[in-house]
Amino acid sequence: MRRLILAIAVLALLAGVVWAFLPRPVEVEVADIAPRTLEVAVAEEGEARIREVFTISAAIGGKLRRIDLHAGDPVVAQETVVAVIGPAAPALLDARARSVAEATRSAAQSAVDLAVAQVTQAEAALEFRTADADRSRALFGRSAISQRVLDTAILEQRTARAALDSAKANLAVRGRELQSAEAVLGTGDPYGAEACCVDIIAPVSGRVLRVLTENEQVVQPGTPIMEIGNPGNLEIAVDLLSRDAVRVREGSEAQITGWGGAPIAARVERIEPSATTKVSALGIDEQRVMVILNLRGDPTDWQLLGHGFRVIAHITLWKGDAVLTIPVGALFRDGSDWATYVVQDGRARLRIITLGERNESFAQVHSGVAAGDQVILHPSDLVAEGTAVSHGSDQ
Repeated sequence: MRRLILAIAVLALLAGVVWAFLPRPVEVEVADIAPRTLEVAVAEEGEARIREVFTISAAIGGKLRRIDLHAGDPVVAQETVVAVIGPAAPALLDARARSVAEATRSAAQSAVDLAVAQVTQAEAALEFRTADADRSRALFGRSAISQRVLDTAILEQRTARAALDSAKANLAVRGRELQSAEAVLGTGDPYGAEACCVDIIAPVSGRVLRVLTENEQVVQPGTPIMEIGNPGNLEIAVDLLSRDAVRVREGSEAQITGWGGAPIAARVERIEPSATTKVSALGIDEQRVMVILNLRGDPTDWQLLGHGFRVIAHITLWKGDAVLTIPVGALFRDGSDWATYVVQDGRARLRIITLGERNESFAQVHSGVAAGDQVILHPSDLVAEGTAVSHGSDQ
């Protein structure tokens, strides 16, 4: 009896040792192969901007008065005066230039005096010739002189009148020259030109976006003064990599996030036909294509979105319904092919598969697995062809 108990104990010990060294199934996490709605999108930072921004510039050179408008103030087309430009003060003269100007003014004054004397002389000559012509007419009426003598007297009268007109015109010219010389010296009326101020009117209705030149200062023609636009007419500009832009189509759906509010529906309106080279944060040259998105829905949903705000644009590149998909976590490379492990009769079976479109979560399967198959997610190095596996529940 004692030998029998000892034998049983030895057999139990051997059985325990054998069981301890037997291979156990590997615990794995599985997921189902099933038809799903698959959407492939590209996400990129973008900028909200007003579709039409008008930059108002100085129409003439002069002294710009201080701008009373500020960013956010409303303006009405053809009514709101956004800026006023008046004449600028004359440049200061150095000693040499002032001496030349004073000499020019003295010469102009002398010329005016001479012109006045010439007018007086011409008036006296005209008075004499007029009296002589009147006497000649009287004598001719009494047949005391010939027709030629009368014609000569009338000619001399007309010549004297023309000389007087010429002298008066010369006086006007010399007067203007004197005014010009006095203007150089700044001795004219400093307030007489204030009426020539030019009002710059808002070309469109909207709001002031930025005041570029606020303080009173002397400006040149074309100097930017402010920017005006309609905040309700927004668009989204996104710089996509050229390899992503070729897959975008006009009319594609998009979603705007990352601006601080609820997601906004959008649609691709335009894809620019040329790319520009930009340097990434890693110092790599990238070819970027500008894609313009049009916001959709109720404008009150994005009324807090402003010009120049940063956004994240999610643009749909491809979308399919009832697409046979596999989780991306179940995929790995087997040489140059994509592969996955399918759970079959409690063991892992290697399958080579063909993929189509994919996003960050799922990939489209063309061949290699069927709907209802269970695949292993994130297989470890312990999983190989034929490895016994176990799982708690299906995903």
